Amino acid sequence: MIRPDTGLRVYLCREPVDMRKQIDGLALLVQEAMALNPFEEAVFVFG
Repeated sequence: MIRPDTGLRVYLCREPVDMRKQIDGLALLVQEAMALNPFEEAVFVFG
């Protein structure tokens, strides 16, 4: 079984997201709406 490092942060975007935004649009969403760095070592989950 593969387990992530215990120090890995996981962020959940609970608002509906248009997945047609692709990677650039999702990175912008992380930056502007979530006020986070999209390039940090973390997992971002979109619903």
